[in-house]
Amino acid sequence: MSRKMLIDGDVGNSGEENQYDFDLFVIGAGSGGVRASRFSAQYGAKVGICELPFHPISSEVVGGVGGTCVIRGCVPKKILVYGATFGPEIQDSREYGWQVSEKIDFDWKKLLQKKTEEIVRLNGIYKRLLSNAGVKLFEGEGRIVGPNEVEVIQLDGTKLSYSAKQILIATGSRAQRPDIPGQELAITSDEALSLDELPKRVVVLGGGYIAVEFASIWRGMGSTVNLCFRRELPLRGFDDEMRALVARNLEGRGIILHPQTNLTQLVKTEDGIKVTTDHGEELMADVVLFATGRIPNTKRLNLEAVGIEVDRTGAVKVDEYSRTNVPSVWAIGDVTNRMNLTPVALMEGTLFAKTAFGNEPSKPDYSNIPCAVFCIPPLSVVGLSEEQAIEQANGDILVFTSTFNPMKNSISGRQEKTLMKLIVSAETDKVLGASMCGPDAAEIMQGIAIALKCGATKAQFDSTVGIHPSSAEEFVTMRSVTRRIAAAGKPKTNL
Repeated sequence: MSRKMLIDGDVGNSGEENQYDFDLFVIGAGSGGVRASRFSAQYGAKVGICELPFHPISSEVVGGVGGTCVIRGCVPKKILVYGATFGPEIQDSREYGWQVSEKIDFDWKKLLQKKTEEIVRLNGIYKRLLSNAGVKLFEGEGRIVGPNEVEVIQLDGTKLSYSAKQILIATGSRAQRPDIPGQELAITSDEALSLDELPKRVVVLGGGYIAVEFASIWRGMGSTVNLCFRRELPLRGFDDEMRALVARNLEGRGIILHPQTNLTQLVKTEDGIKVTTDHGEELMADVVLFATGRIPNTKRLNLEAVGIEVDRTGAVKVDEYSRTNVPSVWAIGDVTNRMNLTPVALMEGTLFAKTAFGNEPSKPDYSNIPCAVFCIPPLSVVGLSEEQAIEQANGDILVFTSTFNPMKNSISGRQEKTLMKLIVSAETDKVLGASMCGPDAAEIMQGIAIALKCGATKAQFDSTVGIHPSSAEEFVTMRSVTRRIAAAGKPKTNL
């Protein structure tokens, strides 16, 4: 089958192709790597892929087909989020007539067993996807030893060498730990998903996705949770108004917030782990979670020897087509540190296959990508925040908001507001951004994202008939401008 590489000419004639073991060799069988290998194979490429042996907790020598998202990220975390929501909802059900005993037991080990069964099942599905696509899977650690050569180190130490016309790096990222005394006593999100016992007392360090999600999980299961973060509000980079509501909701659920706080020391005692903050406060914990960011998985890939450029964080530098400075080597997903979301890695993998083997050079489009934070209740956004719109827009900005108590809460008595928000260009009427914090936010925002991708205007939102009764209908019934911000205006806060 003839294949073309439109960016730098032909892949080569059959004689040139035959000198390589593979048309494509992928290092890393996470979401992006599996997608890229399968789609490349569908274009007729001969594809090999390598991945470390399966284990729920990753290290430099274990991993698993499916990668972070499937094995120790989005999927198992969402299972725990589901588990954590039942406790408060069982409490709320009393006002709906359910006779529930005062004591409600929760079996952490049973949920963990079910979670592990599910990720093992998904690991098998991903392997079958590769097999069915004709992709050759190798178990072991991959490294690049030349522009067209990879080495796979097997479990017994045996080294296998393969040549490839194109090489794709899709090794993702891993959790990092802050360098403070006693840091070895803490865990990361990997271990948090596989704890033997449910901790009664938890200290979480961090203010991002992982921190607020695990704080919500453990609090929903009855643990005492202290959340420490450096900023005034959690979730830096999101809309400030939404961040403030998330903080109120976390506190409303019983999470103890410590803004503008860092940890300085962890000490093991007979009563647990003594945590000292930079304000001199001492907290006791059974578990301390470091949710302080992730770093690209490049340290053991041998990139420097091959001349592949990385940035100061270790992320692989790529052009707009996901190609490195070495023309035969490409990279996608978290290892490039562009937009670190699983669906983005899937998009990049799809477009890589189109570019390299599908005769269709394609650049990823990072505009209007929706995302969600699965705290309880969740936050979901697409497009620009209010602060981003003010900074980027050429004209005035119209802000529409709706804050209300969901119908479900009106019966249960839970005092927890939902907030919806639209950011609109006053000049063009185009909807520039949408945000929601409240139940089912992610499910609702996926549909809103399609509208923004199509360039919808506020008038088109207004002309859409709502579904009643639902929270979602608020997005098409916000008629009154909450505030108008002049083009010369500045963001309200810098938290």
